[in-house]
Amino acid sequence: MILTEVNVNFKGIEKSVQSLCFEIGCEILQSILESWDKELMERRDKSVYRHVGKKPTTVKTVIGEVSYKRTQYEYINDAGTKSYIFLLDTSMGIDTGGHFSDLLIEMIVQSCCASPYREAARSVSEMTGQTISHMAAWNVVQAVGEQLEEHEQRLAVLASEDKGCGIIESKVLFEEQDGISLSLQGKSREQHGERKDMKLSIAYDGARKTGKNRYTLTNKVACANFEGINDFVGRKEGVIADAYNIDEIEFRFLNGDGASWIRRNLLDESIHYQLDTFHRNRWVTEKVSDEAARKNIMKALYSNDPDLLLHVIEVEAASTDDETARENYQKLYAYFDKNKDGIVPYNRRGLAIPPPLDAKEYRRMGACESNIYTIIGNRMKGGRANWSIEGGNNLARLLCLKFTSKLTGILNNLSAMVLPERYSEEITVATSAAKTPLLEGKGYNGFHHAFIPSTQKWLKDIAALKPLSSL
Repeated sequence: MILTEVNVNFKGIEKSVQSLCFEIGCEILQSILESWDKELMERRDKSVYRHVGKKPTTVKTVIGEVSYKRTQYEYINDAGTKSYIFLLDTSMGIDTGGHFSDLLIEMIVQSCCASPYREAARSVSEMTGQTISHMAAWNVVQAVGEQLEEHEQRLAVLASEDKGCGIIESKVLFEEQDGISLSLQGKSREQHGERKDMKLSIAYDGARKTGKNRYTLTNKVACANFEGINDFVGRKEGVIADAYNIDEIEFRFLNGDGASWIRRNLLDESIHYQLDTFHRNRWVTEKVSDEAARKNIMKALYSNDPDLLLHVIEVEAASTDDETARENYQKLYAYFDKNKDGIVPYNRRGLAIPPPLDAKEYRRMGACESNIYTIIGNRMKGGRANWSIEGGNNLARLLCLKFTSKLTGILNNLSAMVLPERYSEEITVATSAAKTPLLEGKGYNGFHHAFIPSTQKWLKDIAALKPLSSL
């Protein structure tokens, strides 16, 4: 027989080897945890912690469910009454059941940031020893999102008290804000209507050249939420103060499309507002159909003279007999009059702006339009996606962290990711040493669909390996 004519189902072999590795890995983790528990038992202060027996628990990991027993101890708490503790769980930062490993949580969260929950669940299930339902993926995002909500609320309080912990020092801070309309569902739709704008704010201290015509914003932070403007301002100030040393900032430049909620971010005279170039130009394009008039208005717009711009719009409005055109001119005039202080870009105002450091550059503002789709729109808009207010907020927090390269660090620094049992019910183990069938003497070798050629003896030797639990 010619070897190349043999039909080898490599995918089946690969999956079976993966399952075997997961099973062995679970047993190794179990052994490590129980050995650690034994060491803690021997090293504990026996006058404080009294051994009262062992109790089983399970941790869900990327290689499957790891069940192990750990020792419970009795001790006297500060109130003088008896309490119980598992030193192993405490040393690992977990103290209740139904918990997930940090690695599994991060994998689920990262997948949910990139794909709809159903696709994310399928992806995680294919790559790990867990079978994840789309509801389980949703539950994990909600649990992590709720912790992040508490975290952001604390940051907002600290910022309001001038106690921000940011360490990035910059004389200049750029802020850009925009909104994106998202579809609502369920009770959120009943309360707020079919759609609601989610607010997004990004802040950065400059840009660094990464290619011939490519730049990357430096030290970017972001936050997004459905909430009202007052709460949103407090939230974004908390996020900024957590990254930047606010006391060192001399100039803050805010870029927006002229929406009233954005202008309410002008908290003091240190914040300089400017109209977003894309939006202001689009207003002219949409409201002025006459090509010659549009050219005159655009020329005045780039003259850095707001009064001249308003005068030109008035002249063009007076020169037309078309009632609809005149109404559009009036709307355009009102728009620029309301945002008169933001018509001239920040870099053309003659301000004594400190020079950038660390090979950074100060570029024209206008990054929010692309960021709002990169961060929020690509994942949350389109595809018939509908959101509850709470569910949308939870995912938006994760997306902001992911696209500012802070998600992994935040997940590692948050308190132990312990999920209530209601969040872990939908996750079941796919490969378990305790549940793996052992059909000895009946030809079972771990493969159901893969044909192994007789010439590949080394592969059959691997397939004949028994799990550690049977040795």
